[in-house]
Amino acid sequence: MTTAPRPTAADLDARDPLAAHRDRFVGAESSLAYFDGNSLGRPLKATGARLAEFVEHEWGERLIRGWDERWYDLPLTLGDRLGRVALGASAGQVAIGDSTTVLLYKLMRSAVAARPGRSEIVLDRDQFPTDRYVAAGVAEECGLTLRWIEVDPAGGVSPEQLSEAIGPRTALVVLNHVAYRSAFLADAAALTRVAQDAGALVLWDLCHSAGVVPVELDRWGVDLAVGCTYKYLNGGPGSPAFLYVAERHLAELTQPIQGWMGAEDPFLMGPSYVPAAGIRRFLSGTPAILGMLALEDMVDLVEEAGMAEIRAKSMALTEHAAEVSAELLAPLGVVLGSPVDAERRGGHITLNHPLMREATAALWAQDVIPDYRDPNGLRIGLSPLSTSYAEVRAGLESVRDVLEGLAT
Repeated sequence: MTTAPRPTAADLDARDPLAAHRDRFVGAESSLAYFDGNSLGRPLKATGARLAEFVEHEWGERLIRGWDERWYDLPLTLGDRLGRVALGASAGQVAIGDSTTVLLYKLMRSAVAARPGRSEIVLDRDQFPTDRYVAAGVAEECGLTLRWIEVDPAGGVSPEQLSEAIGPRTALVVLNHVAYRSAFLADAAALTRVAQDAGALVLWDLCHSAGVVPVELDRWGVDLAVGCTYKYLNGGPGSPAFLYVAERHLAELTQPIQGWMGAEDPFLMGPSYVPAAGIRRFLSGTPAILGMLALEDMVDLVEEAGMAEIRAKSMALTEHAAEVSAELLAPLGVVLGSPVDAERRGGHITLNHPLMREATAALWAQDVIPDYRDPNGLRIGLSPLSTSYAEVRAGLESVRDVLEGLAT
């Protein structure tokens, strides 16, 4: 019995129901192989026109009136749209504004204050550095202890590991939905239940999942979440982050950075701060309106394409990358540093080899753009709407050539 030949990259591109969307991104038609969409997504062509229109008319003509007409509510109206399209969050629970780091601080500090008498923050050793750094700062500020979960760098936290780490002293559990190094996809619903059964609050970092992996914050019963918008949501460098606070917690949580935009009557300029009702209370200063414009375009496209279809393409892309790597790179000693099962990983894979740091610099010089993560990891980030199968194949052929050259 003969086995059917594996489809070529050209075959896969021809069958791809999302292939037409690739033409909507700036630079996607070039020969550059872009493997860093999980760090900074390509811009949409529509965004250039939107920015020009905004400067000429909405800003240039309306001036300060823009706040009354649209800008004042944009962090919440755009937050509602993002929540509905990509986060599984009903209205009134998502807001856009500040950086990921600032929002992590706000929610960590709010959460531990809401669990008085509990003295521990639980997190894992392989979490994204910012999460660990902010948690360490909050622990020092509040006299708390960090309790660490040791994880396999090619995997992530399991419900069993979390059960062993938490207890009556746990105030907050901080977890990454998709591990930044390995792409391990956590079982968010199960882990949330484990933490809540112990009386703790859970804060999810969605930076590597929002826009590429379906998220169901309401259905999973999540307490808190934070994510950035410049990776798979293509908001551009430094575009503002988002936060989610479950409706049931909005009245009890008090955020620590009190600013005029989160006040009950921001234009009263009164002698004391009174927080606004609802998710607005988690805003602080003047929001970056320009930084939200590209995100508006991408939310439109994500809704048009559909998160289920985006996830299917993402899994197919990472599977293709893993198969091509096994063919071209495994003979050179390259090892997959991500889960083998595509359903257990997010939108990237990591390929490990002792020469990957040197290889990354050489690849960038050849217009092949992955990134490097210690130890010895070449991270291949694949944005489903802007990446083709042929691009993956060509880029990995370049990785092979570079490694062969470095080894001689």
